[in-house]
Amino acid sequence: MNASKRVIVLLLLLASTALLLPGLFLPVLTIKGVLTRDGIAHVAPTLLEQGLGTDTIATLKSLMNPTIVSFMEATGTDLKKAIVDKLGPQLTASLTKSGTDIQVYEQTRSILGSVRRLYEVGSPVPATLILLFSVIVPVTKAALVAWAVFLKDDELRRRTLSFVLSIAKWSMADVFVVALFIAYLAAQASSGSTTGGPPLLKFDANFGAGFYWFAAYCLFSLATQQFTHRVAGSAAGGVGVRL
Repeated sequence: MNASKRVIVLLLLLASTALLLPGLFLPVLTIKGVLTRDGIAHVAPTLLEQGLGTDTIATLKSLMNPTIVSFMEATGTDLKKAIVDKLGPQLTASLTKSGTDIQVYEQTRSILGSVRRLYEVGSPVPATLILLFSVIVPVTKAALVAWAVFLKDDELRRRTLSFVLSIAKWSMADVFVVALFIAYLAAQASSGSTTGGPPLLKFDANFGAGFYWFAAYCLFSLATQQFTHRVAGSAAGGVGVRL
């Protein structure tokens, strides 16, 4: 392989690496979860009813007019139900009017951060797969191609590039980007209340800069595949390489 071809291949490798590294380290996805105002207002009466325990009822009775308490007990009125019926609608109306959404969840992860987090929560299989196909395979391919372009033995260069081509088939960079997109769509869904009311918990997701860098790396590797086939592969018996 002559010097000009070496320079071209090395420039392509540098460009791929320059796109890959930010894609690995910068945030790729931010997911936020909020308790919605309408959802909180809808479940407020239920929460009020479940929160009124025996001790709470006893405390409220000590604060009420003894005559009213005696009258309610004499007529068989359920004090707990009476409190819920009285305060529930007022609580709902107040929350609907002046309440706000409350953010209760936020996660921002890079690809490597996601791998580390998956290991931390006890999910080594997906963590290892992401690490292998999105980090190890691309870096290994780039290193082998960079080594191959300086080999003087054409047969060894051909074998090296053939090996690179074989492991390139297992690279899931493009698939991983699709997986991120699916995660993005899934995170857009809201968790509705079981009673058919407004959603209590709503998720929102936004791509970070790392996603666009990683997607650019994938597109660049696709665009340069045929070009690299002519530049590096012609000197190694027609073997093409995907950077």
